[in-house]
Amino acid sequence: MSAGINAAFQWTPVGRLIVFTLAASSIWCLLAEFYGLCSMQTFTLYVSIPALTLLGLIGILDARLGDGRLWRMLVLSGIVGFAAAIAYDLFRIPFVFSSELGISDTVPHLPLFKVFPRFGAMILGEPVEQTSYSLASQVIGWTYHFSNGVTFGMMYAAMIGDGTKRHWGWAVVMAVGLELAMLLTPYPTFFGIKVAATFVVVTLAAHMIFGVSMGLLFRKLSVRLGPRLQLAK
Repeated sequence: MSAGINAAFQWTPVGRLIVFTLAASSIWCLLAEFYGLCSMQTFTLYVSIPALTLLGLIGILDARLGDGRLWRMLVLSGIVGFAAAIAYDLFRIPFVFSSELGISDTVPHLPLFKVFPRFGAMILGEPVEQTSYSLASQVIGWTYHFSNGVTFGMMYAAMIGDGTKRHWGWAVVMAVGLELAMLLTPYPTFFGIKVAATFVVVTLAAHMIFGVSMGLLFRKLSVRLGPRLQLAK
């Protein structure tokens, strides 16, 4: 461990707790709105953006003055989380566009992407339900969606610490936990989503794909990159 930087700002148990907490501010934007703590816009501007900026600065500090493990883990886990989010969405595309693809007889139509412009509208301080969402709402909503994927990757890495020593299946456990949490929060009611059996099965499968993708990719890259990603001593 480098003597030039505090252990709290490196890939130590304390440093990983800080990473987890700051990264979790992304999903808390939504939860703060659901539970009436404050608006999503307020939380995004005054909590999440500063928290994620601080997380980036801690990573840069470690890259310049520490051993670089925390910085490399942030980059690695962020890329892994983003890739897993893409896999998650690719699985859902046939259900979202089943009518357009001509497969609605076998694949049920589910409006699984309807929440994204609503995320953007909430961050912009606009009404959640609109007849037509602006380009800004669409872009910001999708950006927020992928920011959750990136930060979930960081939270996963912070929890397990070392991808070469922990089984990748823990990522699936985390992803299923996210699915269950979504169903137990006001999420479905807030966005007018009917929680039918088909919806639960499809979203659970999508989250499992997210977990498998994140776990396997994180494991593979951790093994490939080797000692540079080991826990700080």
